Amino acid sequence: MGDWEHFAHGADIGIRGFGRSPAEAFEHAAQALTAVVTDPALVQPSEQVRVECDVPDRELLFCEWLNTLVFLMATRRMLFSRFAVTLDGNRLRAEAWGETVDVARHAPAVEVKGATLTELAVREDAEGRWRAQCVLDV
Repeated sequence: MGDWEHFAHGADIGIRGFGRSPAEAFEHAAQALTAVVTDPALVQPSEQVRVECDVPDRELLFCEWLNTLVFLMATRRMLFSRFAVTLDGNRLRAEAWGETVDVARHAPAVEVKGATLTELAVREDAEGRWRAQCVLDV
């Protein structure tokens, strides 16, 4: 098990991020989100975008985080490859680094429509490793 993974779910795709903290799991899940569209290694972290979310539940905060990234990807025509997340209770502050989509270089595979509540979970396992997951609508 790496820092992130995809899992099959009907016509959609699930993502999981793992980490030593919920914030790190959120960062790795964001990388999994990018990997649904393109190889994150192809995305240059040349432009920084700040993100803030405040939702009354950690799992809903995870979904809001991903949906904010999907919104930024669509409206700014960007892809992101590096993330730094800070969680304070149910408030998220983050930076995402990426670049404008270059169709020839990034060869986007699909367009992510959004993160769903399907299989949504943010949990710590018995070894203290955090997992953040949900299904993406593609």
